[in-house]
Amino acid sequence: MSYDGELAAITGGVAPRGAPRLLDQVRGRLRLKHYSLRTEQAYLYWIRRYIRAWLPRHPAELDGSAVEAFLTGLATRDQVAASTQNQALAALLFLYREVLGIELPWMENVVRAKRARRLPVVLSRAQVARLLERLSGREALMAGLLYGSGLRLMECTRLRVKDVDLERNELTIRDGKGGKDRMTVLPGALREALLRQLAEVRLLHARDLACGLGRVHLPHALARKYPNAAAEPGWRYVFPATRISVDPRDGVRRRHHIDEKVLQSAVRRAAREAGFDKPVTPHTLRHCFATHLLESGADIRTVQELLGHKDVATTQIYTHVLNRGALGVLSPLDR
Repeated sequence: MSYDGELAAITGGVAPRGAPRLLDQVRGRLRLKHYSLRTEQAYLYWIRRYIRAWLPRHPAELDGSAVEAFLTGLATRDQVAASTQNQALAALLFLYREVLGIELPWMENVVRAKRARRLPVVLSRAQVARLLERLSGREALMAGLLYGSGLRLMECTRLRVKDVDLERNELTIRDGKGGKDRMTVLPGALREALLRQLAEVRLLHARDLACGLGRVHLPHALARKYPNAAAEPGWRYVFPATRISVDPRDGVRRRHHIDEKVLQSAVRRAAREAGFDKPVTPHTLRHCFATHLLESGADIRTVQELLGHKDVATTQIYTHVLNRGALGVLSPLDR
């Protein structure tokens, strides 16, 4: 849909004066710079909200004070989290710098949302076992990788066959958070389940090839550099979707990876069945991976590498949820 069409849908037919196909330009620029689809969707969402807030004026007619007012309203009126406000700021900076070619002044008058320091929700080892035993099949294997390898949810869904090394018990995480690659441990307890999953993937790949649909999405420009790689078995997703779908970027019909909502729903259901009062999501299992490694005496730098944290300070938050306390302190009442 064009910029004018999208604005008509969200503003009741009112559009800024002389509006070009701005949202189409934003999309094109984001894809040129290889931003992820989720970042693209988030940036377009904030740019639409910004346009709607200043109708009927076009963004090119506005200056840094308009951006300051918009961001301040998010903090004071909408009371969004600091990360949400930062995401909106990044989207608007991209709009002005990369698309409109306007350099905004440093916005010193923005009221910043307060960044809350929250401790992660962590389950005990027994609770993790209760949760995992209520999952089965593909969802049990995925949850096992989140807990056993410290994967993020999307890292698990996007895992490719070529990045699973059963001989060395290693997983290679490609293009993780921040665009970084890393290595992490592959639990031996999941070996047989992974072998069965990979066998199913091979059969599904053969059926897709027979139907002329055996090619998968390749990151960045690899599809042009290696034209046949998209049909090679190693590029298959370890957890493919059950249905063929149309890629929203290029309109090609292909088999994508499984939707992350499948595992999210399964974990919520398992947590209810296990009787947990605390909120449990797939990311909770990654928190448990880090905490239980530290409880077992693992070096914090090693845990940092396995998690893919840029700064060890991010990893140190798990020392606050250890059963023994951050410094191995025993309560005087227990003494």
